[in-house]
Amino acid sequence: MQRYFIETAIENARISGEDARHIERVMRMKEGDQIVVVAQNTAFICTIEGFEGDEVMVESTGQTIPSPELPIQVTVACGLPKGDKLELITQKATELGMFALLPFDAERSIVKWDKKKGAKKQERLQKIAKEAAEQAHRTHVPAVYEPVTFKQLLQEIDQFDSVFIADEEDAKAEKRTRFADKLKNEYDKKSKSMLIIFGPEGGISRKESESLLQAGAQTMSLGPRILRAETAPLYALSAISYEFE
Repeated sequence: MQRYFIETAIENARISGEDARHIERVMRMKEGDQIVVVAQNTAFICTIEGFEGDEVMVESTGQTIPSPELPIQVTVACGLPKGDKLELITQKATELGMFALLPFDAERSIVKWDKKKGAKKQERLQKIAKEAAEQAHRTHVPAVYEPVTFKQLLQEIDQFDSVFIADEEDAKAEKRTRFADKLKNEYDKKSKSMLIIFGPEGGISRKESESLLQAGAQTMSLGPRILRAETAPLYALSAISYEFE
């Protein structure tokens, strides 16, 4: 069944905007057809009651679908990458269970966030996250935040039960700290929130790495190979899913 997110309670369920047009004009659904409506992080099986202007009226059948969300809320912080890599990270990380995306202006970021076009870009990324969440049958749409400075990122660390940084110097070391072992510790501690930090194409700088470690972050080894900026977050999320799910 098609899945749609609403911001109101299920008792006041109305689907509007692009989703309503998709139901009526693309899917060509009619009264009596059933869809899945996600309200307040719960997926309800609903019946279409009618069409009114640009809105679709639905009513819950009382049936719900179990949540597929990760048992730990993982926020991905990534140094601003080049091109459309941020869109790729948004889409694929959402499919893999990311809770939120926090881009930051890293020392080695070549791309700078255009404040004039920033709102539209952020809106586009949020739309990509929503569509990916629908496709993955999730009950939560990851929030895509406006990029922050590295100093602001440091200030966010205390909000998480655990913080990891992907440092390519760790991958080059003969003796690496296994990410699987560290994840097992977080699983045993029943951690509820995690921040995983990745650099842009040039990686995390030595200065940034030292500041993050001093603030309480841990390094994580993603294997002996150096991964691209858009690949590393997906690798880490897959490892987290394997350990926690």
